[in-house]
Amino acid sequence: MPNVKVVNMKGAEVGTIDLSEKVFGAEVNGAVLHTAVRAYLMNQRQGTQSALTRTEVSGGGKKPWRQKGTGRARQGSTRAPQWTHGGVVFAPKPRSYRVTINKKVRQQALMSALSAKVADNDLVVVDAIVAEEYKTKVMAEMLTAVGAKKKVLVVLADNDAKVIGSFANIEGAKTAQTNTINVYDILNADTLVIAKGAVEKIEEVYA
Repeated sequence: MPNVKVVNMKGAEVGTIDLSEKVFGAEVNGAVLHTAVRAYLMNQRQGTQSALTRTEVSGGGKKPWRQKGTGRARQGSTRAPQWTHGGVVFAPKPRSYRVTINKKVRQQALMSALSAKVADNDLVVVDAIVAEEYKTKVMAEMLTAVGAKKKVLVVLADNDAKVIGSFANIEGAKTAQTNTINVYDILNADTLVIAKGAVEKIEEVYA
């Protein structure tokens, strides 16, 4: 059972916490992580790209010159792909890139990602992350105090508007709640800073 220290917003150790072996001490499955990250990135694509094929480009109805006798290559239309202003070969069209993975795979990937952060000592548990007002400086000082690296994901137990707003202008910092965390954001962050209340909620759901 992983045991990590709990710090306050000033970086001082205030205790320790035993993390769930199932959630934070699971075997890291690279294949499942790849599947989850790929699905996440594919689902971010809009799929709205579009170009015109030779049948959709205006003009080109008249044959440029007669078939034989000119010494030039035969041409049927000035809108063929080899012509300037011609259509596009195999033109991209709007499509859905959506990929779905089943619930058990999603859960296994999330537990693998959390366990990887614990194994790499990149998880910091804070007893409480609070803000009395919108203050970027307070949150920036907290990240420095707890030893967070450049890219950090802060996981909160609740949707605290003042805390989220205070992190908004910090470069490389991103906030999430326990019901919105995803594998990509966890792996993309250099440090995972998580409130103690959020740890309890995650364990309640997945353990």
